[in-house]
Amino acid sequence: MGFSLLGMLVSVAVLAPNLLLLRFPPRPSVPVVVLPRPLAWLERVSQVSCLVVPSIAVPGALIWEWGVIVAAGLVAYYALWARYLIHHRRGSALYAPFGWLPVPMAVFPFVISLGAGAWVSSPWTCVAAILLAAGHVPCAVIIARAIGVNGTVIERRCLSRLMTTSDLLHSAPHR
Repeated sequence: MGFSLLGMLVSVAVLAPNLLLLRFPPRPSVPVVVLPRPLAWLERVSQVSCLVVPSIAVPGALIWEWGVIVAAGLVAYYALWARYLIHHRRGSALYAPFGWLPVPMAVFPFVISLGAGAWVSSPWTCVAAILLAAGHVPCAVIIARAIGVNGTVIERRCLSRLMTTSDLLHSAPHR
C-alpha cells in the first residue's frame, strides 16, 4: 500500500457532486426507506472502500483506454447531477432511469471506480468497485421502487437476485 494521486483524484471527482446535497437537498425530501441491514452495511462499507482504496493502492501500469471510460463515466455522472438540479431538486431525479439504465446515479460510480481500477492496474480498486455494485446498486433500486420511480420492469429484473420469483409476481405493479 502507498499513495495514488490519480486514485485520490478519481475518488474526489465521484464524491464532489454528492456535496451538492448539503446545499441543495431534495424537495420534497426523499422518504426514509428501510433497507435490509446486511445490504445497508455492505453499501456503506463499499462506499468507504471506493473512496479510500483508490487513494492508498499503489498504481501499476497506466492503461489509457480505461481513462477514457472513466472520463466518459464522470461526464455522464455530472450530467445526471445537472438533471437533478434542472428538475428542481426532485428526489426522484436521483433514482430515475437514464435510457435503459435503471439507477444510473448508483451505476456510474461503479463504472467509474471499476474503470479507474483498470486504468491504474489496481486489482484492489476493482474489488472495491465490485463491492460497490453489490451494495449500492441494489439499495438504490429498492429506494427507487419504494418512492415510485418509473422504470419498474428493469428495476424488478435488477432485484431478481434479492427476491424470489413469487415475491416478484406479487409485487408487480397493477396496470
